[in-house]
Amino acid sequence: MRRILLLGGLVSVLSLSVTPAHAQWAVFDGANFGQNVMIAARELQQIDNEISSLANQAQMLVNQARNLASLPLSTLSTLQSTMSQTTALLSQAQNIAYSVQSVEQQYQQAYTSISASMSDSALFSQAQTRWQNSVGGFEDALKMQARAVGNIPSDSGAMTQLVSASQSSTGALQAAQAGNQLLALQSRQLSDVIAVLSANGRAQELDRAREAAAEAEGQAQYEHFAQHDAYVPGAVSVFNDGN
Repeated sequence: MRRILLLGGLVSVLSLSVTPAHAQWAVFDGANFGQNVMIAARELQQIDNEISSLANQAQMLVNQARNLASLPLSTLSTLQSTMSQTTALLSQAQNIAYSVQSVEQQYQQAYTSISASMSDSALFSQAQTRWQNSVGGFEDALKMQARAVGNIPSDSGAMTQLVSASQSSTGALQAAQAGNQLLALQSRQLSDVIAVLSANGRAQELDRAREAAAEAEGQAQYEHFAQHDAYVPGAVSVFNDGN
């Protein structure tokens, strides 16, 4: 296209440089011709520069459009759903919930209020509560572990999609969005790890507390038994005196 424009310009210059002096004769002005050629060349060079500038601007706009294009893939709803399921499972903790107030109240009632003045039935009731707390804690830990393991296949699929989207991204925005979603996925996986560790720790501490309370209960039962009057032997008549 540029060559056609240049050729067209030169033809125009040549046609203008030949001016008729008389009706039958034409006089060639070499100086004027050279000057016209230089002017035409400069004008054509300027047009060529403007065409190049417009092409660069068009390419820049295309690149900007690519950089501003959003990632067509979003895993946010899936991550939020999985987080909600994990949170719901934590809220279903048996007996002693994941709450400072609940721990303080129920721990005080079942683990630190043992005394020799309590009846045998009260001691047995507290021991039964502590045993149920320990069993429930281990069950909650197993459920949380199952939830974390169950999330692995969906996490693997989401990670594969995000990595593929990041590698095939057409602009900076798509790459950044894919990276942000990968970070969100890692954060969700980290929350699973924290939940599992918390559930396991809760179960172990409840069992340790049960063992400690069992020792205190044994001491209370001993003191309770020691409060009874000691056995006093007496004379026993096996046969009647008349026989």
